Amino acid sequence: MPAHFMFRRWPAAPSLLRLTCALVLGSVWPASQALQPSALSTPLTAPENIALGTPVGATGLQGTIAQALTLRLGGGYAGPLVYSADGTLLAVGSGSGQTTLVQMPGRRVLMRLNQAAAVTALAFSPGGQMLATTGADGQVRLWDVPTGDLRATLKVGTYYLTSVTFSPDGQMLATGSGDNTALSGEGNSVRLWDVASGTLIATLLGHTDVVTSVAFSPDGTLLASASRDRTARLWNVAQRRELRTLRGHGDYLSAVAFSPDGTQLATASWDASVKIWSVPDGSVLQTLLGHAGPALSVAYSPDGQAIASGGDDRQLLIWNAATGQRIHTLTGHVGMIGSVAFSPQMQVLASSGGADQTVKLWAWR
Repeated sequence: MPAHFMFRRWPAAPSLLRLTCALVLGSVWPASQALQPSALSTPLTAPENIALGTPVGATGLQGTIAQALTLRLGGGYAGPLVYSADGTLLAVGSGSGQTTLVQMPGRRVLMRLNQAAAVTALAFSPGGQMLATTGADGQVRLWDVPTGDLRATLKVGTYYLTSVTFSPDGQMLATGSGDNTALSGEGNSVRLWDVASGTLIATLLGHTDVVTSVAFSPDGTLLASASRDRTARLWNVAQRRELRTLRGHGDYLSAVAFSPDGTQLATASWDASVKIWSVPDGSVLQTLLGHAGPALSVAYSPDGQAIASGGDDRQLLIWNAATGQRIHTLTGHVGMIGSVAFSPQMQVLASSGGADQTVKLWAWR
């Protein structure tokens, strides 16, 4: 699930421009076995190894957790991060507009993709051949992962794009934003795109403030969105309509994530809590309390037994998903933890520390 760009309580600048949705298609390059640089990617003369961190042992739900590695980034905050579906690549965005691709488990920086605006969200396609990056310039960029070439650019709006995710079959792309465009009537929306053609399929309206996070259910039938309007919403993807609104948080929602079986939904909020919801009926199953400030990111482990949440309090908390009990408090970041992600094999938990410009990789087993 894709991680999100954290919004502070700054008022959004009004715009007098009408919202436009346009697609600029580039050439599609054939895939190759090795990553090759393009004009917009930075080649490395020698792959960079990630520096080792100081091990910090802890008893875990499935063994031990240790702070195994640290990747230090330059050029602004360490932003969103995401694993490819097979776990062989970790992508990390930054405030400089650079996305770093790290080979896993070899821990080598292979390529850096460059865009003009800060990277606000990332998503790999299910097959791992494409990477979507969103920016503070209101654009989605689709990159060919094997070559590093820019395949397409989607012009979504005039405000920050906050989130992006591929549908499980890879045919659709969902974006969340806060397009405060008075003339468009489509601000604070979720949009669905056809990946093959780049055309806009639908605009899902209902949120009354910035949409901060979007996630497809594992079977692709539902889409969840979180917003600064203090609600999460569940949408029927095929019918393009809202199923229900989830209310209960006392402040902005920062992130949303489905459980691996699709029966539960986790939401992180500025009210310092993480809530677990029943997807079938929208009831609150658990309220996880432990952060000393806004909870900014949340992710389920691949087996569904654990939940990780990162906060503005610089803490990475691990929870038992069944009982809601806090299992671990992991420290080491000196900036907010705006993004967390488990590797598909559940061996490594990654967290990005914002202003400390680092990504920490925690050995899970």
